[in-house]
Amino acid sequence: MIPSIIYGECHKDKRGLLSYNNSFDASIVKRFYTIENNLNLIRGWQGHKIEQRWFSVIKGEFEIKLIKINDWDNPEKKNKKIIFKLSDEALDILHVPAGYITSIESFIKGGKLLVMSDYKLGDINDDYKFSRETFIQ
Repeated sequence: MIPSIIYGECHKDKRGLLSYNNSFDASIVKRFYTIENNLNLIRGWQGHKIEQRWFSVIKGEFEIKLIKINDWDNPEKKNKKIIFKLSDEALDILHVPAGYITSIESFIKGGKLLVMSDYKLGDINDDYKFSRETFIQ
């Protein structure tokens, strides 16, 4: 699988704005949490061999960089990065399949990112972290 965006939509009328994503099937989601990064902070690199995740911006704008990892013990330093920019304009959802690591940066103070996972915390030991310096920009 490759990462992809599941596009959401918005409806605006005199009452306000309704954001929705009728294309997203949340039946596989087992847990969710939010991330609120400080400005000028990049959270990464972190990822999973088995777990897949979905990201949706609740407030603000985020850049999420992804790298496909083929060797988790000795990853290639020049791996190609896939870059997604998401905002709160619509309820778009970025699907990150298993096998990827992420780097997350917020561009607006108070930005909030919803993260969903297909495993409950503690179900599997599948958390891999690498320093930001591991991968050549």
